[in-house]
Order: sequence, then structure tokens, then C-alpha cells
Amino acid sequence: MAETWSLPADARIAEMLRRRIDAEKDGVGIAVGVIDANGARFVSHGRTRRGSRKLVDADNVFEIGSITKVFTSLLLSDMVLRGETALDEPVRQLLGPDAVAPTRRGREITLNDLATHTSGLPRMPGNFAPADPTNPYVDYGPEQLLAFLASHQLTRDIGERFEYSNYGAGLLGYALSLRAGSDYETLVRERITTPLGMTDTAMTLPPALRRRLASGHGMDLRPVANWDLWAMAGAGALRSTASDMAKFLAAVLGHVDAPISAAMRAQRAAPSVDAGQPGVTIGLGWLTTTPASGDVTVWHNGGTGGYRAYAGVNLARGFGAVVLTNAATMRGGDDIGVHLLAGRPLAPRPKTPKVIAVPTEVLDRYVGLYRYSPSVSIEITRQGERLIADVTDIGASPVLAIAPTRFVWPFTNTALTFETSANGRVGALTTQREGQEPRRAIREA
Repeated sequence: MAETWSLPADARIAEMLRRRIDAEKDGVGIAVGVIDANGARFVSHGRTRRGSRKLVDADNVFEIGSITKVFTSLLLSDMVLRGETALDEPVRQLLGPDAVAPTRRGREITLNDLATHTSGLPRMPGNFAPADPTNPYVDYGPEQLLAFLASHQLTRDIGERFEYSNYGAGLLGYALSLRAGSDYETLVRERITTPLGMTDTAMTLPPALRRRLASGHGMDLRPVANWDLWAMAGAGALRSTASDMAKFLAAVLGHVDAPISAAMRAQRAAPSVDAGQPGVTIGLGWLTTTPASGDVTVWHNGGTGGYRAYAGVNLARGFGAVVLTNAATMRGGDDIGVHLLAGRPLAPRPKTPKVIAVPTEVLDRYVGLYRYSPSVSIEITRQGERLIADVTDIGASPVLAIAPTRFVWPFTNTALTFETSANGRVGALTTQREGQEPRRAIREA
């Protein structure tokens, strides 16, 4: 990257957004904020809902998904500075006298293990079985959260390696809330958003904010439901605006000072571990990318059923960028954010397979439970005109038809193929993620 790189002008940013939405048809609305020592600038393009005349702007509310994890780890950093807990305190000690948590080789899972995704806990809990896959977390409460923790057996050593865990981040947020004698949303509001003047960031939207909510859209740009997180709020429950997130990043960069600033500095200075990708590490919530050439970026992204979000900083140059989108496309706004911060090239439009409609009577043939092994299964259900796949330790999500027997999982480059006999009976399915060996699951009778 050229040494003279600087934040692009508004006209250049607007051109990127127009190309993404109007020319490439890869989005509905995008709100961008860029921050430096002189303040924040905002550029937006697109609509709050497909087909609507209402334009997106910096004050529209978006789901920010896993960027919430940065707030959760910031709460941990703040509570450590206040002497309310310690990074090496076992999470079990925050959950009450009757709580049970797995151990391995005499080691307990600590708060730091949860924040750095090195706890050994899976991405999703095995007892995650949403009644409504379009709003999958809404009925997952504290009872289920603690029941899974008590029953789970770790398959590798704690701290051995990074494995991204929504469950672990949700558990961390819940545990910190218990220690503080509060609930997650109140804790975030009292310690982070109110001191920073982030009045439009919340889990539960009052009527005034709900009127400014940009509607979510799936990968196919059709409207989808919003997600509501309960016990796992710390993993992805927050909603925010580009304007509010700019205030947050300005504080991270040190351009403004607030009561939470010391905790922000401690959060960034915490030891990090390898995050499973070349040049990427993770500390307390924040991921850090250190390329072979070019500037280091500190960042996190997020996604829910209808949104993608990116927030990051270039500490060396004092730049920050937030990109919020109301469509769960494969690129989201990550490449735009990294380009704004460090000048890296924008990603080309991914080759999205053409989605087709499959008659519901055909979809119904695929409904059932398929087992990879005695302990790992995939359950296929039908919801309206599409199939939902629910995988052990991963959770439920829609799959899109690209042929009568072949489907794809959005965002994961995974193909799912149903095996049918001459008489039309479905006996198995095969899943294959790009670059990996296929896995076959047998249908139970």
C-alpha cells in the first residue's frame, strides 16, 4: 500500500456503494462512516427496504451481529480494571453455586478463554433447537445455556487452539451480567453506550428507533425477519447506526476521551492468540490482521439473517471505518471497510449460483433426520417454500435450491446434495464445503 494512503473522499465512497448496489445488484442499502482526528464523515446509498423509496442514511438502525462480541469483551476489560473479576477467573465462579462447567486435565474454562475463542466449546450448543429458524435465538434462554455447559464434554484441551464460538461469547456476556447484578443490555448501556453518547445503540428498540430500522434481506435480497437474542445476547444482539458506531471507533482510536477509554486501551493491549488464518490474531474481542505488506487493521465483522456489518481501525494512521448493510450477501461490507482503512482492493462479486424454485411436494421428500455419525446429524425441515438445515453444534439456517436435488448454504461455500433412488426415495445426503472432502449422512427410517 502506498505510504500516502488516506481516507477516500466522499465522492469515491459513494461511487463504490453505487457500483455495489446498482451495477452489481449485491445489496439493498449500505451506510458508511469514516473517522479520523478531524471527526466523522458519512456516505450512504440504497434503500431501507427493497422496493421502498426511503433512502438509507447514517441514522438508520442495523443489526451489527458479532461486532457485539467486541462490546462483550470490552465489558470484561472494564470489569477487570474495576476489580470485579479477572481474566483468569473460571467462568463457573460467575454462574452461581450450582453451576457445572466442563474441565479438562484439571483446567477450567476462564473468561479470557471465552473472549479469545480458545475455550474448547463448540461454535453452537448441541441443544440449540429453535422453534422458529427465521429468528433462531429468541427462545434460547439461560436454562438451556447452563444445561449445555453442564452436559458438554470437551474434546480437546482448553487453550489449545482458536475455534470461533458464538456459544462461548454468549456465555461470557451472561456470566458478566450475573457478576454485575444486571442484564446484558443494561450493562452495555450503563458502561459503554451512554458514556459515549451512543443513544441509538440497543438490543430492544423503542418505537422511535424501530421506525429507523433498516429492514433485513437475505442473500437473495428478499426481506427476512430480524433476530432477537436472549441468553446469548453477548454473541450478537446489538443494533446500532453508522453514526453511533463512529462514536465508538473514535473512542477506540483515542480521538475522544470517555470513562470507558481506559478499558478500551487495556482491551487492545491484552495478549492475543493465533486466529486460524495467516496473519490474523485475536485478543479481547478484536481481531488483528497483519499483512506481509501494508497497514495493520484491528477489526470485527458481524452478520445475522438479514444484515452484514464491519467495524475497524487503522491505529497507525488514526483511521476508523464502519460499514453497515441490510442484506446478508457473501461480501457484506468487509472489503469496503478494509479498503477504506488500508487501501486493499475491493473483492470481486462472488459467483452466486442461480437460485431456483422447487415445488413444495418435492421439498417434502427431503424432510427428515440424516446422521453423519451417532452424535452428529443434520435435520431437514420445510418452512414455506424453502428448506431449513439444522446441524448438530452449528444450528439452523436456510438452504437455497440451485437444482432439484442440489442446494447451497449461503456464506459457507457448502453444497448439499440429496441422493434419490429410481423410485424417488431419498436415502442420504452429501455435504461438501469448498476445498474439503465430502461428508455423507444417512437418512433415518
